[in-house]
Amino acid sequence: MGQQSMLPRRGFLTLGAAATTAALLPGRAFAASPTDVKLHGLSAFGDLKYKPDFTHFDYVNVDAPQGGTFNFLPRNWGSNQTPLTFNTLNSFVPKGDSPQRMEMCFDSLMVRAFDEPDAVYGLIADSVTISDDRNGFTFSLRPQARFHDGTPLTAEDAAFTFKLLKDKGHPDYSLPLTHLNDAIAIDAHTLKLAFSGKQTTRTILNVVAFPILSKAFYTANPFDSSQMNPPLGSSAYKVGRWSAGGWIEYERVADYWGNDLPVNRGQNNFQRIRVEFYQDRNVAFEAFKKGEILYKEEFVSRVWATGYDFPAFIAGKVVKREFPAETMPSMQATAVNQRREQFRDPRVRQAIGLCFDFEWTRRNFFYGSYERSQSCFEQSDFRAEGVPSPQELALLEPLRGQIPAEAFGEAVTQDVSNGSGRDRHLLGKAAKLLTDAGWKRSGNFVVNDKGGRLSAEFLVDDEVFEQVYSPWVENMKAVGIDASIRLVDAAQYQLRQNSFDYDLISVAARLPATPTRDDLETFFHSRTATLSGTRNLPGTSSPAIDALVDAAGAAKDRESLTIAMRALDRVLRARRDWIPSWFLANHRSAYWDMFGFPGRKPDFDFPVEALWWVDKDKAARIGKA
Repeated sequence: MGQQSMLPRRGFLTLGAAATTAALLPGRAFAASPTDVKLHGLSAFGDLKYKPDFTHFDYVNVDAPQGGTFNFLPRNWGSNQTPLTFNTLNSFVPKGDSPQRMEMCFDSLMVRAFDEPDAVYGLIADSVTISDDRNGFTFSLRPQARFHDGTPLTAEDAAFTFKLLKDKGHPDYSLPLTHLNDAIAIDAHTLKLAFSGKQTTRTILNVVAFPILSKAFYTANPFDSSQMNPPLGSSAYKVGRWSAGGWIEYERVADYWGNDLPVNRGQNNFQRIRVEFYQDRNVAFEAFKKGEILYKEEFVSRVWATGYDFPAFIAGKVVKREFPAETMPSMQATAVNQRREQFRDPRVRQAIGLCFDFEWTRRNFFYGSYERSQSCFEQSDFRAEGVPSPQELALLEPLRGQIPAEAFGEAVTQDVSNGSGRDRHLLGKAAKLLTDAGWKRSGNFVVNDKGGRLSAEFLVDDEVFEQVYSPWVENMKAVGIDASIRLVDAAQYQLRQNSFDYDLISVAARLPATPTRDDLETFFHSRTATLSGTRNLPGTSSPAIDALVDAAGAAKDRESLTIAMRALDRVLRARRDWIPSWFLANHRSAYWDMFGFPGRKPDFDFPVEALWWVDKDKAARIGKA
């Protein structure tokens, strides 16, 4: 249960990295990449898979037919996007609610390869040159690059974009640009990005995947959340028809300038992509059953187990299929807001976690389909196991006294209940933790020394979470916490999340396979604890955590990165800023049987809307031609 919220797709929406041209030296880290040489691609560690003369990515079908409409419910989003509504067409600013997949309208300097953990290849830029001090990156832009109105996309537009995003952009963009000193248009087709030296070596992999905006458009139009004028883009799609808050269509650009580039071949096959917005999952499912929605991922276990008995499914017109999840660190967890005094004691946060009976919830709500999450980096090598290795201890020992002692022992795991829904042992343990933290029982509630109740309210935007969290709330009440659930509409939910106005709030998210410091900062670093729009939902503010984030960001090879990430995971789990909940090993996909797709799913993303196509014969068989 729970859809994926993500950092901006590095290419441009999902969390990842970006690109350019001549292969890196074999087996050498990005920090050791040759300088003053035009490169066709960049990778954080080691070789690039694709050579300078590659013609397409291996995971696409270059012969895929083009045309048709793909009407779907996206599974993920980033920046200020939301799956429930929209009131702006500007996806790049902190405020407002923008529609999912606006990123499809904008090209970037480089794009990710979905079958490599950290590689990027040139799109607008056909090459990049790294300066001797590794703080400057000079991009050669393709002269054929064009905006949708036919005007050239130039280095001046790119320089304008990076300065604008640094100054006024959503934190997903502004944070990685913190140490950008200047963006300079040397000439119409040459761009230089100059950094201060305080950036990490992998920062550039995020930055090159940012959307390039039109200077002319955003000079004539405000760069804020009031913008409902479709922005001028440059990519394979542009905004077509739309109804604010209801639906939006993206139309394929017939004369898209980059259609035949190696990074684009076999992709963007649908003539029209339509995104629907529903605030009620049941209504969305009814639309899918009628064929008004053609593809969706199922996040409600009950529906996946019992809901697929409608006529179109029985007739074989609708398919249920599980696709393997990406090999990327994922988290689904509840943040306990430490900006509020009553949650600053980790014993209180631990007590709240003990009240969640996952085993009962799994059996009664999830039909046995979910596994218990333990880590913020689930489904990856970054999840800590057992006791710290000597290499991890080398990072942890200097922080002794600043981090919980538990971080030096077995990796913290969530207690396993007896599955009764009211495990007396675990609730007794929670009650003792509250007593130890200074909360005393007074009638039905625990109070502090001033008589104030310990209250805890879940903020949710979907009725399904009311059902799932209600038993959790009842257990919290049993140990004396004045617990409740507040269901709000999409706009209020987004506003309260951005302003950190909640007690408890849940999130599902993925990090890149090779996280940068910028990716980690938005979730865990002190500098984001008070920065609106970030994903530091618990308000984590710890110099020790900052040091571990910096260590991960500075890693020069994958082994060092893994060690630093595992050390960070140990401390996060011991602090209990987040209460891990659950995860699925696969994508539960349901779709009308009218599509073709490549035989091999890439390991590091699942952009169905970019890689699939309409199979006319299949569509005709089910009456969707």
